[in-house]
Amino acid sequence: MSSIESAKRYYTEFQSRNTDLKIATIFSFTESECVEDSPMGLLPDEDFDTSKMEPSSKQFLEAVIQDYNDHFGTSYDTSADKFENYYKDLSCRVKNREIDLLIVVNMFLTGFDATTLNTLWVDKNLRHHGLIQAFSRTNRILNSIKKHGNIICFRDLEKATDEALKLFGNDDVLDVVLLRPYNDYYHGWTDGSGTEQSGYVDLIDKLKGNFPLTETMTGEQAEKDFIGLWGECLRRNNLLSSFDEFAGQEILSEMEFQDYQSLYLDLYEKYRKSRGERGQKEGIADDIEFEIELVKQITVNIDYILNLMARGQKAKNAEEQKILSKQIEQHIDSNMEMRSKKDLIMKFMSKINVDTRISEEWREFIDEQKANELEVIIAEENLHPEKTRDYLASAFRDGELRSKGTRFASIMPPTTMFDADNIKEKKKHLVLEKLEQYFEKYWLIS
Repeated sequence: MSSIESAKRYYTEFQSRNTDLKIATIFSFTESECVEDSPMGLLPDEDFDTSKMEPSSKQFLEAVIQDYNDHFGTSYDTSADKFENYYKDLSCRVKNREIDLLIVVNMFLTGFDATTLNTLWVDKNLRHHGLIQAFSRTNRILNSIKKHGNIICFRDLEKATDEALKLFGNDDVLDVVLLRPYNDYYHGWTDGSGTEQSGYVDLIDKLKGNFPLTETMTGEQAEKDFIGLWGECLRRNNLLSSFDEFAGQEILSEMEFQDYQSLYLDLYEKYRKSRGERGQKEGIADDIEFEIELVKQITVNIDYILNLMARGQKAKNAEEQKILSKQIEQHIDSNMEMRSKKDLIMKFMSKINVDTRISEEWREFIDEQKANELEVIIAEENLHPEKTRDYLASAFRDGELRSKGTRFASIMPPTTMFDADNIKEKKKHLVLEKLEQYFEKYWLIS
């Protein structure tokens, strides 16, 4: 079966499942789909000329593009200009993660770079240069969270992969490029130098043994040891999460994970404040760093919190209500973005009764609190009322509070020309600090 026929079958099967996945496909004509026939396994160049395509394949591609048009409100087809524009639009949407699954034949495997891609499914015999090109589409490093990609093969490409890596690297490159097996990361392994490397199980055992949640941590050294160990647990958890086998094998319960995360964030805020007071660099010691990017990827949105409130409202007894309230507080404390909103959430929770329309009244509550709090800041700092409201409205619209430029300066109260004590700069710093706290508190909640 040709690759295009396989792509058609994959697309049809996925569409028939009625999943929530946003699926797209694209393929192009080539004289030979057999990579083995080309020198060094080179992949064919992308071809936007659909006139050479077999009629049934072209007809299928038209239907696929129409599905795409219906979903995104576009108007592409297989004609010369519009097909290439479809390719460009599809490329942008893949990079913006608007497409969950893209099925390709002879497209997007050379020159295409989307660092957010994490998994490539391969149902084609690849080798040498072509294999490296294809695999590289998903192995782009993005940040501390995405340090690798996943390759899932429906063909036996192990030997071809080893040969390609050795050809374009050296004999030692396999240990650098390829991840170890799941069991190594989970249970531990011995590296090439004979050093024992701790597995996830060992790390969690050490965590629970040295820092039980039932005991209070005392002393700066204990805090530093915990920060280092929990950071290591987060890194290993992040790596193992790319393996399907890890689901259900996390060891820590959700509540235990949140409690350790909350403790970690408490220490982060403590030492960040201390660094600010002493003017120190980030990191409480040269060998200690907080894994804040890994913390941020574990998100809890306000809709989830409101859902828990609704369950608490319908709870049959006080004990069940107490458990749900505790869950809400744990979710907030273990999430960086939610911590700044804790006072708001807890204040609203205290007002809930059996008649409360939670979703509607939450919106009214937030709007009122948001407006009142801004008026207090304006009055306390003698800011220009209308310009301040416009400035904050733009910040919430853009998702960013900009302190540079004339717009921020325009909200400030007038000052005298003579400012020997640098009062103007101190005032700007104070106002900016208050507005940043205000923005963080109401961002993604209003």
